[in-house]
Amino acid sequence: MTSQSGDIPVFLFSMSMEDYDYLFKIVLIGNAGVGKTCLVRRFTQGLFPPGQGATIGVDFMIKTVEIKGEKVKLQIWDTAGQERFRSITQSYYRSANALILTYDITCEDSFRCLPEWLREIEQYANNQVVTILVGNKIDLAEKREVLRQRAEDFAEAQSMLYLETSAKESDNVEKLFLDLACELIREAKQNKLDNNDTAPMPGEGKTISYLSCCSLN
Repeated sequence: MTSQSGDIPVFLFSMSMEDYDYLFKIVLIGNAGVGKTCLVRRFTQGLFPPGQGATIGVDFMIKTVEIKGEKVKLQIWDTAGQERFRSITQSYYRSANALILTYDITCEDSFRCLPEWLREIEQYANNQVVTILVGNKIDLAEKREVLRQRAEDFAEAQSMLYLETSAKESDNVEKLFLDLACELIREAKQNKLDNNDTAPMPGEGKTISYLSCCSLN
């Protein structure tokens, strides 16, 4: 069930019915080879897959985390970066609660392609989706081609959050997903307060939607 305004649904479930309080859909996008799959597997499985091949179409993993006593199920969708899969991956944008736009700090080309990805977000994603720009592979600092300040300025200009990570060393990977989950919970709760005449209370098994994003700490 979606809200009358057509916003993205955020689900609240009774713990007696399901093993979680919230369900959020997070979609990773960006050029091939920037480390999207490695970020997902580091967070969900605690491992770094050496020699990871390119994703074919879309991959999907789930991880349930506990945040301030509430269980949050994250559906994490890892999309292929190759052009030939775009028609497939674009269909996953619309229902996303959050998008992680990823580039490789050692690859200038992956950064230069960001405006193209932003055009796709504008065209296919809900305008209330939380978007964060992630510069991956900071373990290869000696090969950096994209300065952090440049990326931060770009993210700020596009009203995006920004974080740098290393899937290989696990730097900021957990922070990325947990902070994102905290932000989505905060917005879901704020929306319920702003719409308390019609929004369901926790445990009613109905849908509420969230408001616009704000910065992660």
